[in-house]
Amino acid sequence: MNKKQKKMLLRILVSAVLMIVLTVAVRMFGDTVQEPVWFFLYLVPYLIIGHDILQKAWKGILNRQVFDENFLMAVATLGAIAIALIRKNGDYTEAIAVMLFYQIGELFQSYAVGKSRQNISALMDIRPDYANIEQDGELVQIDPDEVAIGTVIVVQPGEKIPIDGCVTEGSSMLDTSALTGESVPREVAVQDDVISGCINLSGVLKIRTTREFGESTVSKILDMVENATSRKSRSEAFISRFARFYTPAVCYSALALAVLPPLFCLLTGQAPSWGEWIYRALTFLVISCPCALVVSIPLSFFAGIGGASRGGVLVKGSNYLEALSKTKIVAFDKTGTMTKGVFEVSAIHHSPLDDQKLLEIAAHAELFSTHPIAKSIRDACEKAGGILSRDRVTDVVELGGNGITASVDGKAVAVGNGKLMDRLQIPYIDCHHVGSIVHVAIDGKYAGHIVISDVIKPNAKEAIRSLRNAGVQKTVMLTGDREKVGKTVAAELGIDEVHAELLPSEKVAAVEALLSEKDSSSVLAFVGDGINDAPVLSRADVGIAMGAMGSDAAIEAADIVLMDDDPKKISLAICIARKCMRIVYENICFAIGIKVLCLILGALGFANMWLAIFADVGVMVIAVLNAVRALILPKEF
Repeated sequence: MNKKQKKMLLRILVSAVLMIVLTVAVRMFGDTVQEPVWFFLYLVPYLIIGHDILQKAWKGILNRQVFDENFLMAVATLGAIAIALIRKNGDYTEAIAVMLFYQIGELFQSYAVGKSRQNISALMDIRPDYANIEQDGELVQIDPDEVAIGTVIVVQPGEKIPIDGCVTEGSSMLDTSALTGESVPREVAVQDDVISGCINLSGVLKIRTTREFGESTVSKILDMVENATSRKSRSEAFISRFARFYTPAVCYSALALAVLPPLFCLLTGQAPSWGEWIYRALTFLVISCPCALVVSIPLSFFAGIGGASRGGVLVKGSNYLEALSKTKIVAFDKTGTMTKGVFEVSAIHHSPLDDQKLLEIAAHAELFSTHPIAKSIRDACEKAGGILSRDRVTDVVELGGNGITASVDGKAVAVGNGKLMDRLQIPYIDCHHVGSIVHVAIDGKYAGHIVISDVIKPNAKEAIRSLRNAGVQKTVMLTGDREKVGKTVAAELGIDEVHAELLPSEKVAAVEALLSEKDSSSVLAFVGDGINDAPVLSRADVGIAMGAMGSDAAIEAADIVLMDDDPKKISLAICIARKCMRIVYENICFAIGIKVLCLILGALGFANMWLAIFADVGVMVIAVLNAVRALILPKEF
C-alpha cells in the first residue's frame, strides 16, 4: 500500500469513528442539543472524507465537464445534508456514509489497480542503470546510451545485461523470467547471443554489443508496455461513450424526478411532498453513478495485459486482446516459428559402423569447411562427446556443389550428396526422409548417410493441440520452404492446411485469401518471426511475433510478442484474451442489471440511501474483484 492509499485509509477510519460517535451522541443528547450544532459537528467527518470529491466536482463545473461521478456524489450528499437540516432531525449519517463507502470503493479500486500493475511495472525493473566498460584494468560504469555497437562490456554476477550482444568470454546462467516468464535459468557460453534485461546469475561475462541501447530488447519491451494502454478496445470505447451520454441523462432524470411529481400534485390540487421527491432524486443520483463500469472494464483489460506479461506474452493494446479472443484461424510461418530454424543431425541410416563412429569420421572430413551443413555435423559430433583433431585430417579437397574428400586417419573419406557418390562411382542408398542427405564413403565403400534437417520445436505439436482445445477451428502453415518439407512438418504437427514455396508477397496473398473465406465475426491470427513475415503480420487481423529470436521488423509489425519463442504461448494468449472478455461481459451485464433494478426501485420510493450505496460502491467492489481475476493465468499453463 503506497503513501496515498495509507492517507486515504486514515481518512476513512477517522471519518467512520467520528460518524459513529456523533450517531451515538444524537441518540443520547438529541433533545438537549439543537440545530445547527449537529450540522457543524457532522460537517467535520463529512469534509474529512469528502473534501477532495467536492473539489473535483467544482473543478469539473469550472472546466465545463460537469457530469461525472464526482458531481453525482457531491450533489447527492449535499442534498441529503440539506434535507436533514430542513427536517432538523440531526441525522446526517446518510450523506457521510455515501461519501465514506464511495471512498472505500475508490481505495479498493486503487489497490486492485496497483496489484494488476505489478506484473507490468515489474518490467520497469529490467531497465539497466549502467554498463561496465573495462578501462586500464578497472571497470567503469557508464550510461548504456553511451555504449557504441561493437563495444565489449562486462556483466558481473547479479547484474542485468544492459544491451543485446554476443558472449566473447565466460559462461553463466541467466535469469530470463522478467522477459519470458520462464523460471528455469538459461545457460550461455562463448558465441551465444544474449538479450538485455536478463540477470546474470553466476559467472562473469564479456559481451560484444550488437545493438545500441535504444534498439535493444529491453528498450523495445518498455516502449511496448508504456504504449499498450493507449490502444483501447471497442468495449472500452463503448463504455467511454456510454458514460458520456449516460451521466447527463440520469442527472436530468433525477431533476425531473424531484420537480415534476410535486408540480403535478400542485396542478391537481394535492399537497406536494417536495422533501420526499427530492430525497428520491438524490437516491436516484447515487444509484446511477457509473463507477462500476467506468472502473472495472479498463481494469479487466489492464489485468489481462498484466497477466499475459507475467506469462511471457506482451500485448500491445487492449484492442488486440479483444480481437485475439475471437480467433478462429491461426496461420504459421514454419522456419523459426514451428521449427528451431537451425540445421541439426536428425538421423543416421544404413551404416555398418557405430553411429558415433560414422559421425566422427564425417565431422573430421568436414573440419575445415565453413558450410552450415558441415558445422551441424561437427556440432553433433562434439555434442555426442567426440573430440575433433586437425592432426587426423590431411588431403582435404572441397568439390563445389558435391561435397568433400579427405584422408582421415589414413583412410580415404568422401562426404557429400548423391552427385559426389556418382562422381566417385560408389553405389549409395537414397533416403526418403525430409532434409539434407549427406552420404559417407570410406575407402571407396558406402558407409551410410546422415540426415540433417530443421528440428521441430519441442512444444510445437502440443501447441497445435492446445489451439484446438482453445476453440481454434483451422490451422494453416505458410512457408517458403519446399512443398515436401512443408507437408512433412505439417503432418507431424497436425496442421490442417499447407501452402509451400511462397515468396513474401505470396504469403500476403495467401492470408488475404484466408481473410476473404472467413466470416466477419472470426479473427485470423498469423504467427511469424522473420523479416519476410513483417508484411503478413501487418495484414492479418492479429499479428503474433516470436520475440526472442525474431527480427526487429517482425516484432515491430506484430500486435502481440511471445518473449520466449514458445508456440504453446499462442494458446495461452488466446485463453487469457477469452477469459478477459468473459470477465468484461460479466461486469457489464451485472453492473447494468443491478443499476436498472435499483434505479426503478429508487424512482418508486422503495430504495433508500443505503441501497443506493450498495448499487454504487457495492457493485463497483464486486466488479473490481471480478476484474482482478484476469491476472490469474489458466491452470494448464
